[in-house]
Amino acid sequence: MQNSVTIQTIDGIGDIQPGDDLAQILISAMDKTELYIEDGDILVIAQKVVSKAEDRYVALKDIIPSTEALALANKVNKDPRKIEVILAESKGVLRAVIHAGQSEGIVITEHNLGFVCANAAVDESNIDQKDTLLLLPVDPDASARALRDRLEEAYGVRVGVVITDTFGRPWRMGLVNVAIGLAGVPAKVDLAGEKDAFGRPLAVTAPALADELAAASGLLMAKDGKKPALIFKGVNWQSEVSSALDLVRPLKEDLFR
Repeated sequence: MQNSVTIQTIDGIGDIQPGDDLAQILISAMDKTELYIEDGDILVIAQKVVSKAEDRYVALKDIIPSTEALALANKVNKDPRKIEVILAESKGVLRAVIHAGQSEGIVITEHNLGFVCANAAVDESNIDQKDTLLLLPVDPDASARALRDRLEEAYGVRVGVVITDTFGRPWRMGLVNVAIGLAGVPAKVDLAGEKDAFGRPLAVTAPALADELAAASGLLMAKDGKKPALIFKGVNWQSEVSSALDLVRPLKEDLFR
């Protein structure tokens, strides 16, 4: 039974530019602050810096809205160029509404990767380029694996990696960080067959470990703090081949579609 988990920010990362060697930047920042990775540590890192390093920018001036984008933009009062990018990043639109008193509506889509989220996770915040959007990594799991491999090579120990983004949640207000890319860390832990504190067998309990780590990272990843990466120490986990898509509920179990 573990009694404590520590979370420490990786300071001194700076602004990430397209083409930057993100792994080396993380390693250099940790070396300067004498924050050393030990066996079983987990890096949790914001999607935004991964996307920036992978040059997932889209300039609005280069976008020509389709008829579909124009119609949807009119419905939710959004820039039709942004809507065009959202549509391109999506398998389909699930909801598009504008509530009374709001200047803009919201578009809920199924992202091409499989995640259901607002605006296909197309982002405009914390970007220093004007009239520019930032997209999710093409393959967040592959991005996580690349970071893990470099860290394990540098430190010679077992490392997990979780890439996070901020999503809303059905039934609940507010936003939390969730896992969108994984390397080594289990998406969820199946406790079926084990017993609870009173000796009763557990039937379908499966904590979403990756999302728990992601949500906890939000305590230190302030939107204006420029601290996009953290190291978790003391987490009890077993390495496995995993994917953040393991956390996407199958369509047959989705009560919202």
